[in-house]
Amino acid sequence: MWDAKPPRHDVSRLTDQDIYLFKQGNHFDLPEKLGSQALTVEEEPGVHFAVWAPNAKTVSVIGDFNGWEPGKHLMAPRQDASGIHECFIPGLGKGAHYKYHIESSVGDYRADKGDPYAFYWETSPSTASIVWDLDYQWNDATWMASRHEKNGFSAPVSIYEVHLGSFRRVHEDRYRSLSYLEMADHLTEHVLRCGFSHVEFLPIMEHPFFGSWGYQTLGYFAPTSRFGSPQDFMALIDRLHQNGIGVVLDWVPSHFPTDGHGLSFFDGTHLYEHADPKKGYHPDWNCYIFNTGRYEVREFLISSALFWLKNYHIDALRVDAVASMLYLDYSRREGEWIPNIHGGRENLDNIAFLRRLNEMVYSRFPGCETMAEESTSWPMVSRPPYLGGLGFGMKWNMGWMHDTLRYFSRDPIFRKYHHGELTFSIWYAFSENFILALSHDEVVYGKGSLLRKMPGDDWKRFANLRLLYGYMFGHPGKKLLFMGGEFGQWQEWNHDAEPQWELLDSPPHQGVMQWVADLNRVYKEETALHQRDFKPEGFEWIDYRDAEASVLAFLRRGKDPADVLLVALNFTPVPRASYRIGVPIPGLWTELLNSDSKLYGGSGLGNAGAVMAEEIESFDHPYSLNLTLPPLAVVFLRPAR
Repeated sequence: MWDAKPPRHDVSRLTDQDIYLFKQGNHFDLPEKLGSQALTVEEEPGVHFAVWAPNAKTVSVIGDFNGWEPGKHLMAPRQDASGIHECFIPGLGKGAHYKYHIESSVGDYRADKGDPYAFYWETSPSTASIVWDLDYQWNDATWMASRHEKNGFSAPVSIYEVHLGSFRRVHEDRYRSLSYLEMADHLTEHVLRCGFSHVEFLPIMEHPFFGSWGYQTLGYFAPTSRFGSPQDFMALIDRLHQNGIGVVLDWVPSHFPTDGHGLSFFDGTHLYEHADPKKGYHPDWNCYIFNTGRYEVREFLISSALFWLKNYHIDALRVDAVASMLYLDYSRREGEWIPNIHGGRENLDNIAFLRRLNEMVYSRFPGCETMAEESTSWPMVSRPPYLGGLGFGMKWNMGWMHDTLRYFSRDPIFRKYHHGELTFSIWYAFSENFILALSHDEVVYGKGSLLRKMPGDDWKRFANLRLLYGYMFGHPGKKLLFMGGEFGQWQEWNHDAEPQWELLDSPPHQGVMQWVADLNRVYKEETALHQRDFKPEGFEWIDYRDAEASVLAFLRRGKDPADVLLVALNFTPVPRASYRIGVPIPGLWTELLNSDSKLYGGSGLGNAGAVMAEEIESFDHPYSLNLTLPPLAVVFLRPAR
């Protein structure tokens, strides 16, 4: 297939400036210089290979063009102490399969390694890298020009979280996953139907074990080949963008798998990971931890983050397991971790890395966002580094999620004793730029689906689920819901099976999905619900003290003083008739949404579409509404315009 000629060592894509930045720790465009790059030299096409392996005695390019035989295409170490080996092989091109055969200068270690910077990999269980390009004709210019408005703090951000491999299966073809191109049709249609503003993909970077859901990343510059080519993945993103849907990508800089063809013990030394297992091995996930104290490792990871934003038009990165990166004693007992130079538990290298990462993302791609999955009370996660923060744009609100799901799992009879589980979140709601996430982590490993968590008979379970979603969309913060939750599936998520799409033939499940679609629509239309998600001025309690009736009422406010919306919630199955709630504005208030509507599978109680505010003082407001609060339901009302 290939007419590979002997390697040339007089060709390099690396300039003196590249090497200077590389050694300094400030080269963040490394995939343009390292890895495999097809190019033409003296009218002869070929491929330039470059790899960082400072402790290698020899590095050979092996592949389907030389019988996978070491020594035939030796790379030459650069004479600038960079640790980079490189060569140009004439006669090769796009599609060539290859690895690096490394003979270490330490001991007798030899290994065949995939390319850390490869754009494309063989499909697991095969492990070779593939020479590829990133040529693609994008058609999303309209989205790219305006995405800073769609991603911004005052925008209605409602995210649909998706695992590509199990979103839909092709029953007629051995129950296989959809390809990227097939996903472009099905996913776009479904997201538009449900009204979400963004899609978030669980990690799609190449990973050897499907059951890791992508969180055991190995190819940090390659979308998994399980579903198609890099260009196919670009086409999926392009289709979403053309339909006004943003794309968030899960990204994992916290750890990497131990597979022999990957980054571990790369050149016969602990190159990417810490040598001491007290710092370099993660007991929870049985994997290695990046040594971000090395400039070259920081550059590798930051280059990866920027690569997806630049080459795949990704709109936001959700950074996984940030908490595990911040603490040296994370999931470790006494004696199993090494304190920092000050004797503390804070991981100073990772803190510096995260700050630098966010500085580079926001300076180079000002329309994009970073989102932290951080489960502790570490301060200022979503505040700029120059103020002492980590620099993320947003942070998942894990405290809200835990308290809310714990409350909703309780029998309504006992909820009055746990009222504080709902009200507590407002005390810290504006300390960070929070995303309210009901993610995949809450519906797996025996936790049950969201619908299964709800107490009572089936009617009450569906009512509780609609109430949960209404509470989430009324509460300050951006929104995230994992696939299957939008129609209330019964089973918890299984990565080897698709969601229970057949349930959409059932009216209660149809009602849940219609409710989610209407919540998304009103969330987008009503600026009071999103414009000040991160500002305390956007929220005002009306009544948080009625624990006996398990009722909450609050206002959401936009920037315009007249832009007000009332959210009233009844967390018991007892209807509350003639329930008086104070409001700041006289006149007619329109009932925008009622989760107890028969349209959604409810009992049909409500306020006949509108209520007139009376000049009766209540809850420190000069006017009040005499409302009917339906059972296990939420109502949204606004002054008539």
